Amino acid sequence: MTRRLITHLRYGALAMPNFEEELAFMTQHWGLSEVHRDGDVAWLGAEGTPEPFVVRLRKGEKRIDLVGFGAANRDDVNELHNRLVANGVQMIHGPQELTQFGGGYGMRFFDNEGRTVEVSTEVELKGSRKINEREAIPVKLSHFVVNTTQLAATAEWYVKNLDFALSDSLYSDHMGDMMHFLRCNSAHHSFAMAQGPHASLHHISFEMRGVEEWMRGTGKILRAGARMVWGPGRHNAGDNTFAYFLDPAGNTIEYTTELGTIEDEDNWHPSKFNIGELSTQDQWGTAQPMSELIARESFNDKDLGLFVAPPV
Repeated sequence: MTRRLITHLRYGALAMPNFEEELAFMTQHWGLSEVHRDGDVAWLGAEGTPEPFVVRLRKGEKRIDLVGFGAANRDDVNELHNRLVANGVQMIHGPQELTQFGGGYGMRFFDNEGRTVEVSTEVELKGSRKINEREAIPVKLSHFVVNTTQLAATAEWYVKNLDFALSDSLYSDHMGDMMHFLRCNSAHHSFAMAQGPHASLHHISFEMRGVEEWMRGTGKILRAGARMVWGPGRHNAGDNTFAYFLDPAGNTIEYTTELGTIEDEDNWHPSKFNIGELSTQDQWGTAQPMSELIARESFNDKDLGLFVAPPV
């Protein structure tokens, strides 16, 4: 099995002008906990994971501030930094002591389209607990998905520079490849990208304890007044359940569970699933068929933060 310098998805950081409204929704309804706040920046944790936080919110122009990944130790961060520099990746800062909440040692750089990526280690972990049966709150962050105008090139960038591997793809008979699912550990995907009209957030997904908790969470968010974009159903690629909602900032966020794992990488061969087949979209047939209107919701607003490092 390939030795990877990236161990896992750590957090997603988002900025939006309606910061207080978004913070209230994520803590009062979605089920995250505010673990730290500094003015117009809030760090939100999930009860089931020791990660110091899984989402960071900041008041500002709407954008993806960054995607954060973990590494096992300082040596791996330094080794990865050397590789990125050799490959000509544009660095924001090299390996150093990190000063934001959670601390650690890490670096930041831009990907091929200008998104800010952070890789860190030795962060200060928080307390966590087992999520109770029928408790409808996220266990942890599951995956982060972006829209890209350069699907093949963006997937290849993450494979070449950050050791990701292609798990599966979606394609259309008329439009070719539409989505690539990438893994950095045994989870089917921690990061993915979809072909879109511009670079932006596609969706951010949170793992629930199980199907019972996922369904209870879905009902809870519906009763909170959020609009369900798509679901509930079960994907083919990844074999995970899905229920997509729009948050107050207009981002698509997902409750999921039972995401597949790939334990034997040597014998795994990526599949290409035709999005024109209903079973690709939803194995159960409980969700409405994917349509142009549904897809458009996850195109989101154009990311205004490309090649601009976030202030925090």
